[in-house]
Amino acid sequence: MIDDQYPDAYKKILASIQYPLIGEAGKTGLWRSLRPVLNVEKCIVVRENKHNCHICWISCPEGTISRTIPPVINYEYCKGCGICAHECPYNAIELKREKEFRSCQV
Repeated sequence: MIDDQYPDAYKKILASIQYPLIGEAGKTGLWRSLRPVLNVEKCIVVRENKHNCHICWISCPEGTISRTIPPVINYEYCKGCGICAHECPYNAIELKREKEFRSCQV
């Protein structure tokens, strides 16, 4: 079994992280039409006050979710792809329409 051959492999995977950077497109959060919103009452990391899940952090392709308690989403770079919400086993992340959060419409 692979776990027996590489018992500490998960440490290397969790140590590999990307950080959001300002690229050619700038802060890409402005493109978003859906915003992931964390429900801390459902989040197992918050409920148990332990780093025992963080699947949202692992699955975010843009590296915009922190590995903290509670997880924090960097909305300046989050593109609203919804992968975090789809992968969360506790349904603690809900996608909401971005227009609900904008104070003025253009």
